[in-house]
Amino acid sequence: MNSVLGIDPGTATTGYGLITENNNGLQVIEYGVISTPPDLPMEKRLQIIYNRLLHLLDLHQPDSCAVEKLFFQRNVTTAISVGQARGVVLLALAERNVKCAEYTPLQVKQAVTGYGVANKRQVQIMVQSLLNLSDIPKPDDASDALAIAICHAHSRRFTELEA
Repeated sequence: MNSVLGIDPGTATTGYGLITENNNGLQVIEYGVISTPPDLPMEKRLQIIYNRLLHLLDLHQPDSCAVEKLFFQRNVTTAISVGQARGVVLLALAERNVKCAEYTPLQVKQAVTGYGVANKRQVQIMVQSLLNLSDIPKPDDASDALAIAICHAHSRRFTELEA
């Protein structure tokens, strides 16, 4: 049984989704978000993300992890804060020796829906379907993290076939 932790980094909200893959397909273990109060200084917000992620890694000990690559948007300030969150996520993964892969939003959409420019709703519906969930996972950041985990599970399968 292989477990994959998907992470959608952000300073205000970091989504996470842990799935496992076995003979019955993909199944959810846990998903949610790490939220930080906007009134805290940035270093304290990053510390919360780091400590909560270490706790999740210690609790579940995933076999691997996938993190969304930084997608540069028009808002440079947002890109910088996401980059800072990604940095503490990558540090926490390194601290716990968890193998990490990185995927662009296009790669995630392609792996989950078969269509690289799928909209958010299409991705959420496919996440719900692929994981046999009764509802679309909420909030959006958690659903995105599950999509990243699914992308990694699918990509890893193809990598193993090529080897």
